[in-house]
Amino acid sequence: MPAIEHVEKHFTATAAVRDVVIGMSDGLTVPFALAAGLTTAATALSRGTGIIVTAGLAEIAAGSIAMGLGGYLAAKTDSEHYASELKREYRETVELPEIEIEEVAKVFRDYGLTVEQMKPVVDAITGNQKRWVDFMMRFELGLEEPDPARAGRSAITIAVSYIIGGLIPLAPYILMSRVSPALWTSVGVTLLALFVFGSIKGHYTGVSSLRAGLQTVLVGGLAAAAAFFIARLVV
Repeated sequence: MPAIEHVEKHFTATAAVRDVVIGMSDGLTVPFALAAGLTTAATALSRGTGIIVTAGLAEIAAGSIAMGLGGYLAAKTDSEHYASELKREYRETVELPEIEIEEVAKVFRDYGLTVEQMKPVVDAITGNQKRWVDFMMRFELGLEEPDPARAGRSAITIAVSYIIGGLIPLAPYILMSRVSPALWTSVGVTLLALFVFGSIKGHYTGVSSLRAGLQTVLVGGLAAAAAFFIARLVV
């Protein structure tokens, strides 16, 4: 009987998706909430959409820089933490080899292996320092070596995603001169974008597309509604 090749397909670009989710979700909700809130003020002051567009673009510029910098620093911190732990593990395999060997053995012991079963494996791993340290980093500390280019790529991905997301709710105010029609157009366009974005995110993260889309719409809608009604109370 011929063997059937089993191929497992796993989604591996989790870090990039995380950056897109962070940038796009904030880009859709924060400028949307700001524009909705400013709509009340602009209407009360009998002004057009110019003040909303100006404030919205300023927020997108500031937000994209802040979010991108945050992503850069987070990724940089991960790299620095990994390097620090790696250096410590190398030092401990030299200064405290018995303890480190026992920590390797404990990993296999927790999987239910007997002393006779795990001894040759432990010996093979601890016989090479690099392999030993790599094993400890992964199985004791749960750390994977970060991509050196991760920090810069993360900053750009988050910032660009934020800008794209932010321009969607702002577009009706840019294209229309009257505030009220621009508001309701922005509401419709943004809620649709939130649903599509949430559905795509759900597809890649293994969650129901419909459920993920509705959750994203709910979060964005609540943010905009809160900003809108707070502005109505103030103005």
